[in-house]
Order: sequence, then C-alpha cells, then structure tokens
Amino acid sequence: MERGMNKVILVIRRTRLQDLIRKYNTVQQARFYIEHMGADFSDYIREDEAYERAVSAVTRTAERYARLQRIDRDFLPNMIFGRQDIVIAVGQDGLVANILKYLDGQPLIGVNPEPDRWDGVLLPFEAGDTERVLTKILKGNGSFREITMAQARTRDGQTMLAVNDLFIGQKTHVSARYDLTWNDRWESQSSSGIIVSTGLGSSGWHRSVITQAAGIAGSFGGPCFGSRGLAWDERTLTFVVREPFPSRRTQAGIVYGRLTEQDAFRVRSQMPENGVVFSDGMEQDAVEFNAGTEITVEIAPKRGVLVL
Repeated sequence: MERGMNKVILVIRRTRLQDLIRKYNTVQQARFYIEHMGADFSDYIREDEAYERAVSAVTRTAERYARLQRIDRDFLPNMIFGRQDIVIAVGQDGLVANILKYLDGQPLIGVNPEPDRWDGVLLPFEAGDTERVLTKILKGNGSFREITMAQARTRDGQTMLAVNDLFIGQKTHVSARYDLTWNDRWESQSSSGIIVSTGLGSSGWHRSVITQAAGIAGSFGGPCFGSRGLAWDERTLTFVVREPFPSRRTQAGIVYGRLTEQDAFRVRSQMPENGVVFSDGMEQDAVEFNAGTEITVEIAPKRGVLVL
C-alpha cells in the first residue's frame, strides 16, 4: 500500500526514567536517588527499554504506510489534527483518555507497550499489531467504538471536555462552596467537590467513591449495593458529591444522580479563590471556578472514536 497522503500522528509520553533524568540530570544521579530510597532502579530501566522498543516498532510500521508526525502528549493542547488523520497512542490508558478529548472524530489506536505491566483497558493492541490494524483503517475496514464525553461550559465561553470524569471543586484539601442546580432542585453545598463521570469513567474514580459509600453503609448495617457501569457510548453521565457537609447554611440532599441530554445541571461557585474545574486528572489544564462563575455540565456534542 502506498503512503500517498495518509498521515499518522504518533503520541508518546515520557517514562518514569525520563522524568527522573529531567529532574536529576543524569541516569547515574537518578539511580543514586532511587537506590538510596531502597527502591529497585532496574525496574525503571526495564520499563523505559520496553517503551522505547514499542515506540520504535510502531514508528517503523507507520512510516511505511503514511507520513508520520510524532509528538509528546504535553503538546496536545496546541496540536491541530486534520480531518483524515489517524492517531496512535503508545502508553497507558490515561494517555488515550488525554488524547480523545482533543480529537473530533479521528480514529485513535491504543497500543500497550508492555502488557505484563499495564492492564490496558483502552489499549487493545500491541506494537506488533500496528501493521494489521493500520492497513485495515486505510482500506476503510476498521472496527470502531464511539466514546461519550462530558462537557463543562462557562458563561464566558470556556469549555472543558472529559473522557473519564470532570472534577469541580477546590484545588487544595479544603471544602468547596457552591450552589448546585439539578433540574428543578437547588442546594447550597459544602463538600470535597463534585465528580461527573462518563460511561468510560464509571469504572474509575466514580467506582472508587461508590465502593467507599457502600463500605460505610455496610458498617452501619445498611444494604449492600454496587455501581452499575455505563456503556462507553451511552449518552448518560453520573455525578457524585464527595463528602457533603450539612450545616445551617448548606444542604446534603443532592449527592448522586444521572444526567441525560434532557437534564439540566449547573454549579455556581461561592469560592473567592482556588476553585477549579479539570478533567481526566489533568489539574494543570484547569478552568478557574471562582466566586460568581457558573458552569453548565452536559453530554458533549462530539464523541471520541476508539479503534477496536
């Protein structure tokens, strides 16, 4: 198959070893620090070598079939993707989630660089699968799955997309203060923040919060319950209010619910500073959520496309 005008964007991430070298300047200094702490430095070496082998293998294959552009995930916010681009992520599940929200229908191939190390729920392929998967997509025979995303909008036009979850609250470990409106219900609340999850994210942070609630309920003799996960393409979101605190001025009646495209969900900040909205664990890429700011949370109009 000719390379033609096909274009592949390969997104990579730094390994733990590379991050250590950035911090301590040399491999030797990084080794000294890790071993001084009593940890196994050889594991950092093995992880780095396995990752580089996977990236090299994917690079060699992609270059035979398309023009290749390789970028670090740190540059994703500034990347402009073409409508016909094919994107390959080599890393962990979190890298796939980070990439999807910057795409608009382009297919994303998740490659697991080390299956013995990473579960790879969003990484169905290994480096050796690249040729088979890429040629199928280029021939128009690929298999895909749509991913529903969440969206937070401010009144001044800022938008935050989430593949797994949105966090609304304080950037520090203090209580967040806000007014919450869910359809025809309203409360002034003080809590550790609100988590809004997609179907993809329902097995992550959302699940851990529900598990904690179930454990506490069981300790007090309450009924056992669990969290039913949503399908990745289901046009539904869930929200959980973490550790709501009832007081004379705050309520704790709205703590969990589901949002469809017919629901209205708005949050207005009462915090003079340090309020944030961020998604998928990327706090450094946050929208300020300080006093007077109101956000609307909803199902995002665009969807991610994951290659199966």
